[in-house]
Amino acid sequence: MTSLDDPTLAGHLQELRRGTVVVAALASLRTAGYGYALLETLGRAGFEVDANTLYPLLRRLEKQGLLTAEWNTEESRPRKFYRTSPSGEDVLAALRADWRALDAAITDLA
Repeated sequence: MTSLDDPTLAGHLQELRRGTVVVAALASLRTAGYGYALLETLGRAGFEVDANTLYPLLRRLEKQGLLTAEWNTEESRPRKFYRTSPSGEDVLAALRADWRALDAAITDLA
């Protein structure tokens, strides 16, 4: 049996989560949110994501047109709020469908 402390397992778990964080971010940002709040939301849901991973991901998804962004300067500290765009909704739906298909295929292998 492999221990959670095993570096090999830790590496594979990291790879698995790396792809799922895109799905989690797109799903979470269907309601507008800013980076730090998203970190907390994902953490509570079991997606421990480092800020050094999340912020570049948000910028990349925005550049790809999957997120829209808007600055809120009404508070004492300006914050950039993100929201899943219509294109992001389409990609999210496709990723979720593929996730379900992969899960079914893996289940069938067992």
